[in-house]
Amino acid sequence: MPRRSTGARWGVLGLGFAVLAALAVPASAQDIGQSPLAALQDYKHQAEWSDRFDATLPEVRSVNSQLPTLSPQALGRMQVAIEQYRTIAASGGWPQVNSPRTALQLGARDSNVPVLRQRLAITGDLQDRGGRQDVYDSYVAAAVRRFQMRHGLPASGILDAPTLMAMNVPVHVRLRQLETNFNRIQEKANAGLGDRYVLVNIPAAEIEAVENGMVRSRHTAVVGKVDRPSPILTSRVHEINFNPYWTVPVSIVRRDLIPKMQQDPSYLANQKIRIYKWGDESREYSYNEIDWYTDEAVDYMFRQDPGELNSLGTVKINFHNQHQVYLHDTPQKGLFGEGARFHSSGCVRVQNVRELITWLLAPNGWTRAQVDQVIRSGERLDVPTDLKTPIMFAYITAWVNADGVVHFRDDIYNMDGAATASLGGGATYQ
Repeated sequence: MPRRSTGARWGVLGLGFAVLAALAVPASAQDIGQSPLAALQDYKHQAEWSDRFDATLPEVRSVNSQLPTLSPQALGRMQVAIEQYRTIAASGGWPQVNSPRTALQLGARDSNVPVLRQRLAITGDLQDRGGRQDVYDSYVAAAVRRFQMRHGLPASGILDAPTLMAMNVPVHVRLRQLETNFNRIQEKANAGLGDRYVLVNIPAAEIEAVENGMVRSRHTAVVGKVDRPSPILTSRVHEINFNPYWTVPVSIVRRDLIPKMQQDPSYLANQKIRIYKWGDESREYSYNEIDWYTDEAVDYMFRQDPGELNSLGTVKINFHNQHQVYLHDTPQKGLFGEGARFHSSGCVRVQNVRELITWLLAPNGWTRAQVDQVIRSGERLDVPTDLKTPIMFAYITAWVNADGVVHFRDDIYNMDGAATASLGGGATYQ
């Protein structure tokens, strides 16, 4: 029997992914009307949203599915993907793409592009091989953009350092991620969440609101830093706070507030944070009554007034848990446009939070207009939810949606084991 060439073998494997993801690549992904740079600028511009910022680029529809991450269909597709990645591994894996001297973008000609094309074809990101092999054409730019979206990277269509590092993670690492997370997702899918729930995927920094087996809305999130991780938990949403106060947690007083006050004694006043004794709000204290060069401040309660500076933004979503975390809005809207959104102290900030609030309060008879009106009024209002919607914080670094699109995220908290992806080093560009 004649032996297939390496290129032919990659072509067969790429075809397998093309079949798996046939529903996921619209024609528009191959006919880009704007340059990748313009697309990235547009993406960043949209990230600085008001309250209606939503999904970024048209190709988002090609990598997202209306079916939830925990759906039975997605688990079935994940089994297929695992077998395909095993086949890729058995065939020698994918080629390493060398670092070009500068980031590659539309119109560039570089000796690394032929290998880049092979790499993208193997995982089904590049569907069309037309044009000069060494030219970074619109097909390659669209394929890179799709790869970036599958890996949670800013969808610029530019081969930059973070994209190259993700692309060069070995196949055995990706296979291990799929196998580890298959078991994890299977366990979560059988957790009895019911037909209506909220899923917070921490490594993806993404939230799904699920009802009757369909994703009603997806939300970009900002989750906990590596040294202040968001916890794994399951609970039920019991209350919505509109225009809330923010009581600064003792851990943040100790780690953040004391150093800030040592540097800038006017910080509390500038941030509209008031000082009380715990359990006694009859007297407000002055900052100069506290010795900021000791831990005395942890004996006081620091509470930020509602308003545009408030760290919780305009709304807070409460659910009982031992970690004292919650979902909330944020005044720092620009964080949602970043590729790595791990900036919080454990709580989760929600993009387009008003849409999620409207859905959570729908059983109460609330409409979006009512949500907008209360926020606009500045009124402090606590609304118990008539339906206590389940909420789950999960740690999922690899999944396959029901359309067959394979997603990976960095193992930010190192919970997947030693053989998983770490993108902490690698390519540099001049």
